[in-house]
Amino acid sequence: MIGSDGRRGDWRRAVLRRKPVSSSTGDADAGARPLERSIGLFRLVMLGVGATVGTGIFVILNAAVPEAGPGILISFLLAAVTAGLTALCYAELASALPLSGSSYSYAYATLGELAAFLVGACLLLEYAVAASAIAVGWGQYLNEVFGALIGWTMPDSISQPPGRGGYVNLPAVILIGLCALLLLRGAAESTAINAALVVLKLAVLVFFAVIALTAFEPANLTPFAPLGWAGIGTAASTIFFSYIGLDTISTASEEVRDPARTLPLGILLSLVIVTAIYLLVAVAGIGAQPWTLFAGQDAGLAVILRTVTGTAWPALVLSLGAVVSIFSVTLVTMYGQTRILFAMSRDGLVPALFQRVDRRRRSPNANTVVVALFVAALAALVPLDVLANLTSMGTLVAFTAVSLGVVVLRRTRPDLPRGFRVPLYPLVPLASLACCLALIAALPRDTYLLFAIWIGVALAIYAAYSRRHSRLARARGGTDDRFPLG
Repeated sequence: MIGSDGRRGDWRRAVLRRKPVSSSTGDADAGARPLERSIGLFRLVMLGVGATVGTGIFVILNAAVPEAGPGILISFLLAAVTAGLTALCYAELASALPLSGSSYSYAYATLGELAAFLVGACLLLEYAVAASAIAVGWGQYLNEVFGALIGWTMPDSISQPPGRGGYVNLPAVILIGLCALLLLRGAAESTAINAALVVLKLAVLVFFAVIALTAFEPANLTPFAPLGWAGIGTAASTIFFSYIGLDTISTASEEVRDPARTLPLGILLSLVIVTAIYLLVAVAGIGAQPWTLFAGQDAGLAVILRTVTGTAWPALVLSLGAVVSIFSVTLVTMYGQTRILFAMSRDGLVPALFQRVDRRRRSPNANTVVVALFVAALAALVPLDVLANLTSMGTLVAFTAVSLGVVVLRRTRPDLPRGFRVPLYPLVPLASLACCLALIAALPRDTYLLFAIWIGVALAIYAAYSRRHSRLARARGGTDDRFPLG
């Protein structure tokens, strides 16, 4: 019994130990080869917008509209309100803890090591599956471009995953390879190219909205909620992963100049831009086409333009914009995943391979290669609808941890300097928590099963490797000057 009690005590110490705020913030500039601080406010906002605009419009809209009908407009608003409440929580934590790792690092400083590891596992699921889900839709718009330019389209056998009429989604694999090559050149080059691509895709989406609104039919908005509020809630849960960009901004903390000021501004400005463009395009699309036509429609926005104008060139412009947009979203999402792994590796919870920084490029290149291989395998072989719901689950769990983290850090470190404070505390973080839990409850049952399997695998990895290799565990007696028990 004594031995058993001892083991239980060791486990309890392991799962509850917290990384002190002083150590967390010190990590940002520690080490022989830190990440380069090369990102200003404009590029940071473009990073958030780039990771967000595209997923919920170019790809997932055709999967979500059949779930809610015209009520998808309310679904976008519900998702935006939830994301907005969480964005305020992110802004406070990012200003207080400006380090790589986003909600994983926040959880480590507030909720304990096991909670942080599980949040990190959710983030890895969120980013890997999001990048894969986005890449799956790239081939649809490539086919629109090929068809308009040369009258040829790729066969389903190489442009669709198994279960959707294909053997392997080759365009998705090519896309991920191109993104990996760019990321290997470093954060400065990647974010500069991303900023240009984001400006271009926003212009294309405004172009779509202007043309589609000329064919707006009020009758297309009735019945507004053919599948009831349950359908609206389900659609909101499905599209929520398209707000992943808020988390992506905070993964760049250690590469941002003046992070205490820049991060909160970047998060809030990104949310405003994203919500405005989502609602504009959704209103235009629903008004121009009956909601029943969205189901099973590949490259849906391009099809709407072709129908509205009766010509091919607007659809070609839209498809080219979608190709660019999906590239930028995939690029930024893969970037976010590599930075999560970088932070977890530096804490000893995953192997040291993921924190090795290239001497010349100042970026984690080995990390990037591993991420690209894993994401490419998912995108090539797994259907889009399965990927989208899994990503929403991972995103919502991470957002829940951030909401809790604000409350915990206010109680444990009220003296900590904060560049931004959540207004109407504690109502906002509690409302954010409630909205996240409501959207989680609306996800389908098969998503819960797949998510439970993922968490089971994560717990096994923590027990077998991370608990013993954690830098907190390796410190003498579980504590030292840099990593005392929280």
